[in-house]
Amino acid sequence: MSSSKLRRQIAWSAARLMHSRVVTEYYQAKQKAARQTGRGWVKPSDLPSNAEIREQVQILSRLHEGHGPPGENDPSDRLRRMRVRGLWWMNQLHEFHPKLIGSVLTGGIRDGSDIDIHVFTNHPDVISQRLDSLGASHTIQRKRLVKNNELRVYTHIHVRDEFPIELTVYSTSQLGFRFRSSITGKPIERVSKDDLEKLIQIEHGFDPSQLHQCLDDMDTRPDRWSVFLALLLPLENVRENPKVHPEGDVLHHSLQVYDLAQDESAYDEEFLLAALLHDIGKAIDKDDHVAAGLEALDGFISERTAWLIGHHMEAHRVRDHSIGARRRKRLTAHPWFDDLMRLNDCDVAGRVAGAQTSSVEDALDSIEQLEEMFG
Repeated sequence: MSSSKLRRQIAWSAARLMHSRVVTEYYQAKQKAARQTGRGWVKPSDLPSNAEIREQVQILSRLHEGHGPPGENDPSDRLRRMRVRGLWWMNQLHEFHPKLIGSVLTGGIRDGSDIDIHVFTNHPDVISQRLDSLGASHTIQRKRLVKNNELRVYTHIHVRDEFPIELTVYSTSQLGFRFRSSITGKPIERVSKDDLEKLIQIEHGFDPSQLHQCLDDMDTRPDRWSVFLALLLPLENVRENPKVHPEGDVLHHSLQVYDLAQDESAYDEEFLLAALLHDIGKAIDKDDHVAAGLEALDGFISERTAWLIGHHMEAHRVRDHSIGARRRKRLTAHPWFDDLMRLNDCDVAGRVAGAQTSSVEDALDSIEQLEEMFG
């Protein structure tokens, strides 16, 4: 294989790894992609640049995103929501001089994109304390890198939210520093919360009062565990067709599915939530329970949990081969497809009349403890 062809192949493989969020760092993607080519050790000169990989990621994004059935993907709406949520977080962290960077700022979001914010303090633990006061589940990651023969420690705080948030912490002495992209070498574009507010008003048609009302609504958002409980309890009064669901009511079914999911992946909070909440829409609109459920859960579950719930009915069609070939191909190519089919296994098996299950409260408490333990 010629060196140029090998370079292109590694770039493409690395891009696929990053697009599916298997890895998030360019260096890791290059190394893993090089191993996947089966070439063993690869000369540094044969490894693609970050810019080459990014170009392939953008191609993948154009190929795979925004082409689902009507309403499944709306990149402009998602970008608007991510920007507004980013602004809300910047308001909460205003004392740390937050600056928005990355794809949410530029508009080039893709599946799995997070909200990247630079914050400035000489004491990163203070930010962690602030997040604790907001009830935000988060993890702290410290990366050690040697640059110009100097050891540098970079602190990243990952916040679990409606959209994943990544806070990169810098000292206050770097407030005026112009950071440069590791890809292009050019200064990184970034905006303050005031500039982001103006951007949202201009590009998304918000007037100031609308935007402030939206942010106020986020301030008063209820505790999500209370929301889950309120959505689950009415399922006890929703009866199913006994030929398909001999177990009786939807709550009994949901708890069976949750218990089976716990046997399958006891420490996967997102998967467990999908199992427990997948049918909550049946107490709202039995004719379109998936859409109704996702609307009720909007803002309270992760993107992965929402995707699993949003496609759990299609998993049945995959099993019985009634789904169209193109739709099946798109689903099977998704990085969470295997999780979807594991959820389907639980969904199908959780239909036993008289089965003993966890209580709703115990199930929610268990998942909440996982969140507190692992962030």
